[in-house]
Amino acid sequence: MLPTSMETPLRRRFAALAASLDERQRRLWAAAEARALGYGGVSLVSRATGVSRRAIHAGLAELRGPAPPPGRARRPGGGRKPLADRQPGLAAALDALAEPTSRGDPGSPLRYCCRSTRRLADALRGQGFRVGRQKVAELLGELGYSLQANRKTREGRQHPDRDAQFEFISARLREFQGDRQPAVSVDTKKKELLGDFANGGREWRRRGEPERVLVHDFASKGAGKAVPYGVFDVAANEGWVSVGLSHDTSEFAVEAIRRWWSRMGRPRYGRAARLLITADSGGSNSCRGRLWKVSLQRLADEAGFDVEVSHYPPGTSKWNRVEHGLFSFIGMNWRGRPLRDAATLVGLIRATTTRAGLRVEAELDEGAYPKGIRVGRPELARVRWRPAEFHGEWNYTIASAGRAQ
Repeated sequence: MLPTSMETPLRRRFAALAASLDERQRRLWAAAEARALGYGGVSLVSRATGVSRRAIHAGLAELRGPAPPPGRARRPGGGRKPLADRQPGLAAALDALAEPTSRGDPGSPLRYCCRSTRRLADALRGQGFRVGRQKVAELLGELGYSLQANRKTREGRQHPDRDAQFEFISARLREFQGDRQPAVSVDTKKKELLGDFANGGREWRRRGEPERVLVHDFASKGAGKAVPYGVFDVAANEGWVSVGLSHDTSEFAVEAIRRWWSRMGRPRYGRAARLLITADSGGSNSCRGRLWKVSLQRLADEAGFDVEVSHYPPGTSKWNRVEHGLFSFIGMNWRGRPLRDAATLVGLIRATTTRAGLRVEAELDEGAYPKGIRVGRPELARVRWRPAEFHGEWNYTIASAGRAQ
């Protein structure tokens, strides 16, 4: 029996040469070493290098017989045939299983199952093929498949004037910016559960020291829900976020705009003559909301300027500039950070910056905004509402008391 101490020098020699050797050269080198060692050399070389005993024996046979033509690692026709060649129909069967609703039988057993490589391999073996899950993964790649998530691209039925409304909003923004008048994009970010709960995303921490949070996101274990309402100044690249602890109502939305104007808008724009607000068509700033218009009338009267509003068409909220100009960066800033209380939430919002110079201010709004407030026709009639010629339900002006004609 050869001593095991001989494995180390063999392993070192192989490691120094392995990158420069092709398949044939590796087995010939291993065979030459094994023959030089004598009895037990094949096992020792196999343990030291990882080259299989079968390959070493093949190398010994090559050393004893005629060598293959120069430049070839194997004799013509050598090596195992591809699995798909040895089992005709395997690729087609896999293709049908992977996408049963479009290419295969609608009655496929995997139509409503997670199509993992393990399940696909089991289904193929059930059809009489001999294949493992690793080979299934390789064949899927050859067939043009890859692991993919869902992609949000289908918006449903589009309004015929969708693009025209986008152009209308863009023209109004350019006009306001040219006249140095304030123009803001507004919306409510999704409600955030406050407490010691997991928050999506990851951040750098010491290895093995993740932030410890509760296993279950039960609202009863938290500190309530926060409602962030954002106001994004498009031209100035500045944002304001009011963090409410009550309900997302039109009064809360307009109060957020009022606070933006008091803290950030008035110092920048002075005595503005008008304000442009772009918003979604639903939610607390719905184009059909009576309380939204009544609350905007109060704001216009207090501030002394006209408020012009343009709503994005239904189903196009992702184009609202506050989404990708403000909320997206806030979400990136607090990823992986538990939102334990409202103060933490406000602090993370305030700390949001970008290389393009985004500046964000935030404040906790502890006011109560009850739901279900009804606005009657007499109160709505006092709103000085002037619809535009193009889609007046989406584009309208609410005149200030001091400017009403």
